[in-house]
Amino acid sequence: MTLQELECAEKNMQQQWHDLVMAEQRGEALDVLEQMYDTYILLAEEYNRCSEAFECEQDGKRGGRSAGKRRSNKRGHGSSDKEKDRVRLAS
Repeated sequence: MTLQELECAEKNMQQQWHDLVMAEQRGEALDVLEQMYDTYILLAEEYNRCSEAFECEQDGKRGGRSAGKRRSNKRGHGSSDKEKDRVRLAS
């Protein structure tokens, strides 16, 4: 996974969200908005997969440090997988 591929996945996700917001403002039908939202969720999941793959590859290049040692929240404690998933879903 390259940085360019990750950025492309992020751009696609953000563009879909923008398109969804604009469609809602134009008064598109609810079924159209729901379909657009479903597409956005799929793109968000794809971005998350790309992000994980990119991070794993970067870890391998850095000597394989564990994610718990590499990542920490503002208080200096390692974040749990549950917290990480909640943050990613919110993005």
